[in-house]
Parts: sequence; C-alpha cells; structure tokens
Amino acid sequence: MNCIIIDDEPLARQEMQALINDVSDLEVLGTFGSAPAATSFLKEKKADIIFLDIEMPMITGLEFASELPKDTLIIFTTAYAKYAIESYDLDAIGYLLKPVEKTRLEKAINKAKSYKTLLSKDTEKSTIEGNTDDFFIIKSDRRFYRINFAEIRFIEGLKDYVIIHTEHQRLITAMNLKTITSRMPQKFFLRVSKSYVVNIKFIDSFDHQNIFLSDTEIPLGDVYRKAFFRLYSGGALNL
Repeated sequence: MNCIIIDDEPLARQEMQALINDVSDLEVLGTFGSAPAATSFLKEKKADIIFLDIEMPMITGLEFASELPKDTLIIFTTAYAKYAIESYDLDAIGYLLKPVEKTRLEKAINKAKSYKTLLSKDTEKSTIEGNTDDFFIIKSDRRFYRINFAEIRFIEGLKDYVIIHTEHQRLITAMNLKTITSRMPQKFFLRVSKSYVVNIKFIDSFDHQNIFLSDTEIPLGDVYRKAFFRLYSGGALNL
C-alpha cells in the first residue's frame, strides 16, 4: 500500500514521513503543503491512504476530505481535538493528535490496511437475509450464518457499508447504519455517533468524548451525548 502526506508545516511533513517509515512498509508517494498541490498529484496517481492535516490555508483538511473518492482512506493528523467528531462523519479511519505517537500511528495504519482488504472488490460482502429478536441470518460466500445479537460488540459505518464487529470476527455488508439498527433490539444497542452503534453490554468505560470497549475507542457524537448518558446511566448523571 502507498500513502501521501498533506500538511502546511514542512517540519510536520518531515516528522510524519519519518514516523511512517519507522513503523510500517507503506510507500510514501509524496508530501504536500496544501490540498490544491495534492489535488494535482492525485489526478495522475492514486493514494491508498492520505495523512491529512485539518487547519490549512485555502482549503481545510475537512473540506478536502469531503471531495475525495469513497475508496480513499483518510487519517487526520492535527493539533486540535475539537475536529474529531467531524472527521468520523467523513468516514476517517483514524484521528491522530500532534505530536503523533508511534503506537497510535502504527495502530491507525494497521487498521487502514485491514479495511483496505475489507473494502476491496475481491472481498466477499455479506448480506442480511433475515432476523429474529435474538439473531441475524447473514449470507456470505454462498453459506448462511447465524450472528447472535449478544455477540455483537459494535457496528461501524464505513463508506457505503457497515462492518459488524463480533467477539470473534468482522463482517462487512452493503447496508447503511440506520437500516441495520432498525433491525436490532433497541434495549441492547445504542447509536453513539453518525458512524457507530454499540452494544451497551460491552462498554467498559466512557468519558464526555469517547466510549471504550476493551481496547477499542469509539467517539461519542455531540448529537448523541445526552441520550447516551440518559439511557446508559439511567439518569444518574446530571449533565
């Protein structure tokens, strides 16, 4: 896989490239000081992953990301935490705060590689053939599988698909998050952002910005925050 880096600070571009080379085998095709400069490059070549700063002159990273092809994977790199929710609304794979930590960068790159495989044309996409109060019937590779709702940790919206994360596997299906949520028991599952639905039984902890399911960190959207605290805590928290 390959990548490009877009950041208006030369030193930040150099540091990011050095970190990427240190923790991965990604080919860095180029580094760019602005979104327009990268646009010209992308007309000739395709980047699998774009490491993208947000606060830049002319065109912000958020504006640029909204114009990219759907199969482009975005990892935002920024000094500001305030844009995190907006970034996930754009189906970003990762959101790294500067100074970027090696472990977080490596985790984001591994996630991008995994999702590139899931989204590839050669990957078998599952379909939901039916459901009861307790499970989905999912068809994948000409076989039918039973997926118990109790085993689903969370469901993630990504591009034109949703990814069902169970305790033991991930399944990708062509369905939006709203549709799949309507077919699940509401007493166990809660929409927590534009891109995520979680099984409340798997929530280990949370704060005002994120929900933690074991080693998985899920952003808590502004629109959903009050409902989350009200339903999850039974009204115990005074917000």
